[in-house]
Amino acid sequence: MLTNINWADIGQATLDTLVMLGGSLAFSVLLGLPLGVILFLTGAKQLLANRPVNMALSFAVNVLRSVPFVILLIVMIPLTVLLVGTSLGVAGAIPPLVLGAAPFYARLVETALREVDKGVIEAGQAMGATPRQIVFGALLPEAMPGIIAGATVTAIALVSYTAMAGVVGAGGLGDLAIRFGYQRFQTDVMVVTVVLLLALVQGLQWAGDRLIIKVSRR
Repeated sequence: MLTNINWADIGQATLDTLVMLGGSLAFSVLLGLPLGVILFLTGAKQLLANRPVNMALSFAVNVLRSVPFVILLIVMIPLTVLLVGTSLGVAGAIPPLVLGAAPFYARLVETALREVDKGVIEAGQAMGATPRQIVFGALLPEAMPGIIAGATVTAIALVSYTAMAGVVGAGGLGDLAIRFGYQRFQTDVMVVTVVLLLALVQGLQWAGDRLIIKVSRR
């Protein structure tokens, strides 16, 4: 039933997917978190309200979010080569993965911050706290469950992005599914890769939910 399965190839593809996911998620959080905080703080009636800055950032985020990821992969090839020296393999997939996911995560962070009770900000201002102290001492801790939930959603989205990256030879389970499962009609390879991707998504969701529960109890 699994006559076409090469478990060494499956293992390598799984490792490639995990590396792409881990690297792109880390950079997406590092870029998306501060971007989401800035989007929130520069919004109307917020601590650092600045309409021109907010509009410019919102426009950039909306543009990047509106571009289909497959197209972004292709458009970014020259920039990817400039950044990492290649547009192929795991390294070549990470820049477009980050550019596709970071704006998405930034919006989720902004939404999580908007859900924090305004009384938290008002209490900080009443005590004479600076915007920096309010952000790090009150806003981010209060919004942490939502921020973690956003990271979980972003990680799951990145799993599908890594699969699509196989179209341009990025490696990973998506590449294996396309080259063997689809192009060579090896159904068993396709089934195994899909099952592994589903297991990865379930694992990410479980880990995210557990972390949210742990943070919410504090």
